[in-house]
Amino acid sequence: MEETPVRLAAKPSWLLTQLAVHAHRLASEGFGEVGGRGYHYRILAALAESGAASQAELGRRCTMDRSDVVAALNELAADDLVERATDPHDRRRNIVTITPAGRRRLRLMEQALDRVQDDLLEPLPLEDRRTLTLLLTRLLTHHQRT
Repeated sequence: MEETPVRLAAKPSWLLTQLAVHAHRLASEGFGEVGGRGYHYRILAALAESGAASQAELGRRCTMDRSDVVAALNELAADDLVERATDPHDRRRNIVTITPAGRRRLRLMEQALDRVQDDLLEPLPLEDRRTLTLLLTRLLTHHQRT
């Protein structure tokens, strides 16, 4: 097995990228175990936290492309996890709401995601996990503004 060059392995950008690939795989597997996907989680979480929304608003809240929102909503609606209804104020758009089944699925997905976090961060004590989350949030917030 070839080793990563030391000068590369010491770069935070490389470390974050490698860890992101691993985290994505773990999250995908965890969501898959409960019949979901990452896009499903984003949409259900946004609806549960902020209430009903148009498809365009969900795309903005979840930082998802419009076509991905439509595809994910089609999957969620097929499983009765969300409902789409014509907006009475603008008949050209749909308003999406989460159903009771959607709330149940969201709870299952949150439990799966909690297990993923525990697996991903296993070598770190609780205080280091909090610090890492704080630092990553600070970095992401900074780069989202620029």
